[in-house]
Amino acid sequence: MSELPELIPGLPEEIALECLTRLHYSTHSVAARVCRRWRHLLLSRGFYNNRKKSGHTHKAACLIQSLPAQFASSESKATGPPKYGVSIVDPVNGTWERVEPVPDYPDGLPLFCQVTSSEGKLVLMGGWDPVNYEPLIHVFVYDFTTRRWRKSKDMPETRSFFALGELNGQVIIAGGHDENKNALNSAWVYNVTCDEWTELPRMSQERDECEGLVIGGQFWVVSGYRTESQGQFEGSAESIELGASQWRKIEDAWKENRCPKSCIGVDKGGKLVNWIGCVREVKAGVCVGHTSEWTMVSGSAYEGGAQAFYIMEGQNGKWKRVDVAEGFSGFVQSGCFVEI
Repeated sequence: MSELPELIPGLPEEIALECLTRLHYSTHSVAARVCRRWRHLLLSRGFYNNRKKSGHTHKAACLIQSLPAQFASSESKATGPPKYGVSIVDPVNGTWERVEPVPDYPDGLPLFCQVTSSEGKLVLMGGWDPVNYEPLIHVFVYDFTTRRWRKSKDMPETRSFFALGELNGQVIIAGGHDENKNALNSAWVYNVTCDEWTELPRMSQERDECEGLVIGGQFWVVSGYRTESQGQFEGSAESIELGASQWRKIEDAWKENRCPKSCIGVDKGGKLVNWIGCVREVKAGVCVGHTSEWTMVSGSAYEGGAQAFYIMEGQNGKWKRVDVAEGFSGFVQSGCFVEI
């Protein structure tokens, strides 16, 4: 049996691994083509975990953002809704980039699709077909090492405007409504590595247009409304730990009497907060992304107004305006935090 080739000829394995761990993620697609062993290593879950543990991952905001006209096909420029793509922004260093289009949707993402991240990968789900507005159950996963999207196993049920989040490497979806506009109380968990779906216990009630977020080790589904009370947003929320047999209901968690989508956050005390109006120029179309180090908000002073982006470092810092690169000033539909 032949021995594995050295990671870097002439260097001890632990030193060679340390060198590769320090590579910036933007070089991984090239490094993975050096040899089979490098490719296997860079694509492995263990390598990602090692980079995360040693502090060499790259933290950024992922935005579902409307594209400038030049990115849309000539046929779609004049008619139809705005076209959306995936933008990646590092608000601390001020860098902006656009992720390659999903091959199935080269002219723009499904309308109202949702995005989260899991162990350095982007997970894009659902939405409406941009041509016929039919609800979709597709799931796409983007790997920053290969710089490619892969089509994954479809969502088990058709649902739109659902809660979405990531907990312990698993992606959870809950609530929303089906193709007949019936609000849902069902929930599922998706394992990105195994490409498998597992059904979770049902929530205590239906929740359409709810919002998902993680607080501590629990996934929360906030507000939403039932089928018979469309548009009347609940003040309650429900939370669950992976492996639990039922959801825990929290009364009076959301006191805003409005849709919580995209504008909700968590303050340092663990309480839900509405980021609308946190900055004078951010009052409409608000979208939030946050890490333990910073919070980023985008929005406009009024409906249809110019987009502004702000970042606050830490929990009690001041809001600082983020300079926007050319071509990245479009409306932000939704977003998430990604640690690449």
